[in-house]
Amino acid sequence: MTSVPYAEFLPTFIAVARAGSFSSVATRQGVAPSSVSRQIDALELELGTRLFMRSTQGLALTDAGELLLTRAPAVLDELVDLRAEVAALSDVPRGVLRVACFPTFGRHHVLPLLPRLLEQYPELRVELDFTERLADPVRERLDGVIRIGPLKDSRLYAQRLGTQRWSICASPDYLRANGHPTTTAELAGHRLLDKRSDPEGLGWRGLRAAGWIPADAADNALTCDDFETLLQAAVAGLGLAYLPTWVTNGATAGSCLTTVFDDPAGRRDDVHLLRALRTPPAKLAVFAHALSGIEPLRDPALA
Repeated sequence: MTSVPYAEFLPTFIAVARAGSFSSVATRQGVAPSSVSRQIDALELELGTRLFMRSTQGLALTDAGELLLTRAPAVLDELVDLRAEVAALSDVPRGVLRVACFPTFGRHHVLPLLPRLLEQYPELRVELDFTERLADPVRERLDGVIRIGPLKDSRLYAQRLGTQRWSICASPDYLRANGHPTTTAELAGHRLLDKRSDPEGLGWRGLRAAGWIPADAADNALTCDDFETLLQAAVAGLGLAYLPTWVTNGATAGSCLTTVFDDPAGRRDDVHLLRALRTPPAKLAVFAHALSGIEPLRDPALA
């Protein structure tokens, strides 16, 4: 097998090609420009061709340089993935576990898992990205992404964690002061806590549009896009909230909230842990196992 000793110089080549300058790359790396130049010289020597045309106006890629810039990033990504897959064969969870999820889900259900997980696996470290966007484990080099709802990316491997359900809740104080509705028709006149931006119809507007609640059940005492804020507002007695049960389960278990109705729409949304690698590394496997015990995501038929 032919060796490829020049692979170590590829990251520097990509950085120089994109920056168009040895000195700017040297500054970012904290080395002398001559050190960067020597790496490029060594790469050109190994490949037997010029990659850059140097002039007083700066650097320009040769045809060989253009070809290498097109192919090299994918080669490096493959090497990173190969290393991760080889490491996955180890049965010892170690290293940095990088995971992205919705902020409220992370605070309610990921953070509580970590004390026991880190105690059990002392060589493990965790890096969390709490974000509302759809994080990409391939592009962002994440070990896993927790995603709720339909899956649209066939490049990824998915492990199903359970089901998201919804319910309508209010605080005992609110119900004592405003009455406890016994049918959804009685929601008219009650104060509601709703999503501010709701293009997918995940809040009260979606229930009204589908006819699950009366059209005049529209007194929004508070609108906000953050589930955690809507939960706190419901606990404070500001109105009725329509939220996923994984958001409200702690408050209902502690009697801070009362479930007024199960979801009138009967919605069920799958929750998955997505990854880029076919075989999950040990650090992701133990994390996934811990997630599988989240109570409000469990399917009653399988419990």
